[in-house]
Amino acid sequence: MKIFPAIDIKDKKCVRLVKGNFSNKTEYQMTPVEQAGKYKDYGFKNLHIVDLDGALTGETVNLDIIREIVSKFDLKIEIGGGVRNFESIQKYTDIGVEKVILGSVAIKDKNFLKEACQKFPNKIALGLDAKDGYLSVSGWKENSKKKTLDFLKEVNDLDVSRLIYTDINRDGTKASPNFDDTVKVANTSNCPVIISGGVSSIEDIKKAKELKNIEGIIVGKAIYDGDIDLNELVKEDA
Repeated sequence: MKIFPAIDIKDKKCVRLVKGNFSNKTEYQMTPVEQAGKYKDYGFKNLHIVDLDGALTGETVNLDIIREIVSKFDLKIEIGGGVRNFESIQKYTDIGVEKVILGSVAIKDKNFLKEACQKFPNKIALGLDAKDGYLSVSGWKENSKKKTLDFLKEVNDLDVSRLIYTDINRDGTKASPNFDDTVKVANTSNCPVIISGGVSSIEDIKKAKELKNIEGIIVGKAIYDGDIDLNELVKEDA
């Protein structure tokens, strides 16, 4: 199973939000590039990056930072946050990211998701961010009124290469992932699933490894706060 250490970028800094709340954020001293280098030094192969500025604006605000990370370190990077047109997808694929995550735009426009998967084969990941069973969009500020599993069934045959499932109520809380709902998503999805939100310990990682159709897991706040030792975590990365 792949371990995805997380870097969330806001105002060119590494930050962590609690439940996606921009007013409840912690800023960290290391720059995103330094943090990526640290993960590389420990031996991680994958990286999950969210451009929070992009999520708010719909633009590739931190493209230069992400380009620097891609060029300096041999890491497989998935990037999300405000990707709402083909031009943005092209910019990210041109600089060498492995996967581009589509969230709000895919949920609001299934045809866009379909076209993106056709134009950029094996490059598109679908980000499903759920709160109480319903998908949230626009930087998690808006309830789409669409049930997670219902929407997934509608887009299951569009050749998405990866699905990232986040329980917003768990994100940034270190309260352990929502394994029950994750299992439902993984059992429904035609593509492999990445677990996101609430990872608090190595035990969470080991539990995730026992589930079917799980490609990997994203770890954020528990790393920054020192709850998970990176030497222990990288041993779980395969």
